[in-house]
Amino acid sequence: MIPAKELLLFALAAFGLVISPGPNMIYLISRSITQGRSAGMVSLAGIIVGFFFHILMVSFGLTAVLLTIPLAYTLLKTLGVLYLLYLAFQAIKPQAESVFEVQQNTLIDSPGKLFRIGFLTSMLNPKVAVFYLSFFPQFIKIGYGSVFLQSIELGIVQILVSFSVNCMIVLFAARMARWFAQKPTWLKFQKWFMASILTGLALKMALTKAK
Repeated sequence: MIPAKELLLFALAAFGLVISPGPNMIYLISRSITQGRSAGMVSLAGIIVGFFFHILMVSFGLTAVLLTIPLAYTLLKTLGVLYLLYLAFQAIKPQAESVFEVQQNTLIDSPGKLFRIGFLTSMLNPKVAVFYLSFFPQFIKIGYGSVFLQSIELGIVQILVSFSVNCMIVLFAARMARWFAQKPTWLKFQKWFMASILTGLALKMALTKAK
């Protein structure tokens, strides 16, 4: 089992992922604003199921890679650092849009279609795959037991963090979008706050030695 301290740090990294702009967030907010909270929750269910697909694929892959390739940890850590810095730049670059600046879509989809689109959006989202591949190795140690079970444990933490944050966003998407539209200064603060978290995580990861 992974120590609680390590899990808390990983949860912070997962939080940085979920608050950064991406296909999943854009889809959830657009569905919640245009079709209501129920549609947002159905879409979220599809996204969560998509996470399980990534977790299983990455868990099986990491079990093989980390036990056979000594340089895998360093390579994946470098990828994780660069990816975090890329997300931070995307958040504050000129003309960057906030996740709450969503173009409304007038199409009304059935619950089944909402779930399927959510699942496919999550399953085909490279952001999620890169996060799992680059972050999981930072928190997995052979001494903690099965690499596969540790990967599953980290995946469950990520899902809980993602579900909690996204659920709140679905419930308050329309209200938050209106609030940020009326307060552009806070919209800029939200972007810089997100970028600061991502940059801090990148520095933390860069200074972490293999264990």
